[in-house]
Amino acid sequence: MNKSQQRGASGSPAARGTVRSQARRAELIATGRKLFADTSYDALSMDDIARQAGVAKGLIYYYFTNKRGYYLAIIEDAVAELVERAGATHDLPPVERVQRTVDGYLRYAQHHQAAYRTIVTGGVGFDAEVMAIRDTVRARLLGTIALAAWGRTDLPPLARTALTGWLSSVEGVTLDWIGEPELPRETVVALLVRGLGATLRLIEEFEPACPAPPRPPA
Repeated sequence: MNKSQQRGASGSPAARGTVRSQARRAELIATGRKLFADTSYDALSMDDIARQAGVAKGLIYYYFTNKRGYYLAIIEDAVAELVERAGATHDLPPVERVQRTVDGYLRYAQHHQAAYRTIVTGGVGFDAEVMAIRDTVRARLLGTIALAAWGRTDLPPLARTALTGWLSSVEGVTLDWIGEPELPRETVVALLVRGLGATLRLIEEFEPACPAPPRPPA
């Protein structure tokens, strides 16, 4: 192994430093998710964040530039977890895949309510970057649904519009449910899955190339 290969080896000081750096950044994001879950964005100063994280304020600036950068990194991390949970169903039959996707989505919202509200409502006021993150998660979730329903992620315009309408209703139902959790999660899943079935059948009427999956047995 030559010197350049040695420097790039996983056991090299540079590589170990990268691993430590990634781990520290992940720790700061995990701390931030807890902090912003209990306290509003405006109420937390960088001094507060550094004190709660047990680090020098300069370390947060080093990884995230400023409080806004830190906040956006936390939202992006939350989005990645939401999409991963909702989409981890590729090895299941289509109907069960849809049910598990919706259930994973609701579980995430139930256990990460502050992060979920931020994702779907746009964060601090009308924040263009947070809205862009929301649009990204919507697109990925629509792709997950389309893959489950039709085995494809490219959507004709009508199908995309109809599914976006369904997803908007999902967001509204979910926000209402986590605010007033009177219904069992299983009931909410059933309502949303049936609504999706109706949407898919409507899509089929206008787009025969996107046939609705068979109805699940009663």
